[in-house]
Amino acid sequence: MTNATQTLATQNLDLGFWGTMNEHATAAWPIASTAIATATGCEPEQVRAFLDSRHGRHFADDVQNGLFVGCNLKDAIDKATAKWMGWTIGRITAKETGIPRGMAYLTGFVVQAAIDDELFA
Repeated sequence: MTNATQTLATQNLDLGFWGTMNEHATAAWPIASTAIATATGCEPEQVRAFLDSRHGRHFADDVQNGLFVGCNLKDAIDKATAKWMGWTIGRITAKETGIPRGMAYLTGFVVQAAIDDELFA
């Protein structure tokens, strides 16, 4: 069962979500961690692995895009979360990654990042 209120510190200060969020990183990290855990049902360790990954950087790009068009930080994160949950894994991505076709994009890449984190630890 997910503890959506638990936020684990980043292990990647230079890249991933944290590095892409720049001056917003400290405020954005707990908001994004909670939003992703709530949306995906994933554990805090899985969410951290995702945010620290290259996919976390791409997620941060969507958050930055929201900030650029005038959203506040929470709304930008919520919009990015909804966008990533609205996409589904397609045939090619499923073949390349092993993530099941049709799974929500965000959920799939959170789980994949956690698997990669364990494999390469």
